[in-house]
Amino acid sequence: MSLKIGDKVPAFSMFDSQKKEFNNDTINGKKALFLFVPAAFTSVCTKEFCGVRDDIAYYNNLNAVVVGISTDSLFTLARWKEEQAMNFILASDYNKEVTAAFGVAYDVFAFGMRGTSKRSAFVINEQGVVTYAEVLDNASEVPDFEKIKAALEL
Repeated sequence: MSLKIGDKVPAFSMFDSQKKEFNNDTINGKKALFLFVPAAFTSVCTKEFCGVRDDIAYYNNLNAVVVGISTDSLFTLARWKEEQAMNFILASDYNKEVTAAFGVAYDVFAFGMRGTSKRSAFVINEQGVVTYAEVLDNASEVPDFEKIKAALEL
């Protein structure tokens, strides 16, 4: 079962594309937007993250930490970030622990891949509580960014 509005974010730890640890302490006392995606370099994931890239000033003005998360390796994410000039954190959940903790793993995704992240969005407030949650079973859909923005403005 995925995290819901009102849930406290579980303890997590991943490495980002810059090889730095990213964990609860990184967002402590800050608003955050976690965007889980199935796979780097795919068309829908790239379109979604490039939209966030192009709108980063909005998130920065709210002092929100934006984090793209996938089960790809940090090396894959670093290449994707560089090629697409992404200007926010990309974090690797290679061991699929954060995906599982947030309850957003596919049992079986395309080509028999197991534990891949479902496309999903979580807004987290300064106290580490989820204020918006959207989990999509259909990987060709994207989260509702108008609702995400409304949650971030609270």
